[in-house]
Amino acid sequence: MLYLGETGASYMHLLLVAGLAMLVPVFADPARTLHRSVLLAVSVLLALRYMWWRATETIAPLGLTWDWAASWSLLALEMAAVFGSISAFVMLSRTKDRKDEATRNLAWWGEGPAPRVAIMIATYNEEEEVLDRTVVGALGLRHENKTIHILDDGKRDWLRDYCEKRGIDYIRRPDNRDAKAGNINHALKVMADDPPDFIAVLDADFVPHRGFISRTLALFKDATVGLVQTPQHFFNADPIQHNLNLSRSYPDEQRFFFDTMQACRDAWDIAFCCGTSSVVRWQAIQDIGGFPTQSVTEDFMLTVVLQNAGWRTVYLNEALTEGLAPEGLKEYITQRGRWCLGMMQIARSHVGPFSRSKIRLRDRWSVLDAGIYWLTTFPFRIAALVYPLLYWYFNIIVVDARVPDVLSYFGVYYLWTLVALNHVSRGNVVPIINDVSQLVGAFQISQAAIVGLFRPHGHPFKVTAKGGDRSRIQVQWRLMAPFVAMLVLTLIGVSLGMVSDRFAFFDAGDGKSVVLFWTLYNIFVLAFTIIVCIELPRKERHVADAPERAELVIDGKTREVWITALTSSDVRLRGLELPAGAHVNLRVADVGTLAAVSLGHAHDGSRLQLLTTPEQADALDLKLYAEDNVPGIAGARSLLLLRDLARRLAFTR
Repeated sequence: MLYLGETGASYMHLLLVAGLAMLVPVFADPARTLHRSVLLAVSVLLALRYMWWRATETIAPLGLTWDWAASWSLLALEMAAVFGSISAFVMLSRTKDRKDEATRNLAWWGEGPAPRVAIMIATYNEEEEVLDRTVVGALGLRHENKTIHILDDGKRDWLRDYCEKRGIDYIRRPDNRDAKAGNINHALKVMADDPPDFIAVLDADFVPHRGFISRTLALFKDATVGLVQTPQHFFNADPIQHNLNLSRSYPDEQRFFFDTMQACRDAWDIAFCCGTSSVVRWQAIQDIGGFPTQSVTEDFMLTVVLQNAGWRTVYLNEALTEGLAPEGLKEYITQRGRWCLGMMQIARSHVGPFSRSKIRLRDRWSVLDAGIYWLTTFPFRIAALVYPLLYWYFNIIVVDARVPDVLSYFGVYYLWTLVALNHVSRGNVVPIINDVSQLVGAFQISQAAIVGLFRPHGHPFKVTAKGGDRSRIQVQWRLMAPFVAMLVLTLIGVSLGMVSDRFAFFDAGDGKSVVLFWTLYNIFVLAFTIIVCIELPRKERHVADAPERAELVIDGKTREVWITALTSSDVRLRGLELPAGAHVNLRVADVGTLAAVSLGHAHDGSRLQLLTTPEQADALDLKLYAEDNVPGIAGARSLLLLRDLARRLAFTR
């Protein structure tokens, strides 16, 4: 009776949290600091309550036993991860939106000449199609007093000729020392005799929206602002979205950071530079002697060094650029591994959290928080898969807990935190999918974190490749192999444990239910991670965000049609069947009349190949990539997400 009573009480705890969760959207305003603070303070208290229970009631007694070693090592990993979560909860307790400030301060310099802005586009190995979009966007910026500079570390003659044709500046340096930071520093020296007022930094695959310069310059009215960072948005799906068929229902993996966390960091005055899509004051850069080169993530380090010199970094949470997300898993993992390595280099540098430099306490917290994220999140994700296997194969108890206690302590903490985080982030924390996005690169990132912490400069710099052929299914066998092995071991272990008393499943007490649920959850995470490693073909890198009307001219007759998909090379029209080879003209808003040839029936209409002039191609690129809108989706759509997952599992699109 006591057991049933405790179980009932545990369910009541969960039901209470679920009931409160239904009230959160009604009574809690995520824009108000008090409301956010209360929500997340509860998460902190529940996290501390959970960890006290874990440390006092669920671990093996001290002694030189395997149970003790496994139990205490998992507890240490989990406590480090929860400490990182608590730090994030504190950061998320306030937020700042500078959109109104930017609107108020537009053209703050008055009747005089507008500040001169040098737009730097650093490039190494990007193809012409990728660079051309960015250049067209830069040329189309509303801010007139600008110069455009291509910083070519690839030393390509065709790119020099391209820049001459476009009428923009081409800069090549004799070596590639210090990677991107060194490339920008070389360009700064070239400009020193006639310096601009501000520098805008764009990666080669990031297209600026027309208002990028005017909106960011508005925040420089504050003379203490040295750098303005804007979010990175993507016009294509990242590998997690694409390979799980979730591009319509689940946002790209970086939305939580850029849409939520950076705005919260800004409220604490610790927003940091993310490289591309930023604007920096020339004088601020001169005061610190150029971009720092001690880290491969020179952007984060730039913020701390600027702050040390009295210059602030602020964040404008508007979609003012859009770029190409890594399309392949290898590139996706390489990029995150580089970020991880760079953070370890910063942690070990003169502006690290435990350095003797006179940096602010909050800046130490900023670096420490980021370092803990990389050091704990990914190793713990691996540990969560490995430790249940110790029970199935060796009868090692790593968490000695009863179901009622798990529900009361962990269940309540997890459910409330899920509700709180989704309320402040527009639903961007989705169980299993978030685990998959972390697990897919966990082995490589964990290695980069641990080795980078002890040998911060012992790794070669790797550039994230963009573009390339994505027309075929590609199975990433090497990335998939450890997940397949873990899934097989998990399935065999749980099967043996359920049919054989050799593995003590039937006499393990209440703990067996805990480890069984834990194992079943891991099976789902591993299965979806394996699916992600099967890379689907990509037919288009950008489509129109919503259907729009156009005029079709065929045989001298004009009719209105609906465009359902528009790219720089082709278009799909709804409800219209044109014979293959038919030549037509299509009038598209903001572009003009385009010649096109029908490629035949496609889905619910016809597909046309566009025959554009160079001027029309530029206008089309501006329409697709440079409009001041938000590409992609901002938050998860639960019902559609479930449907999209079901379609992926059924091998349909």
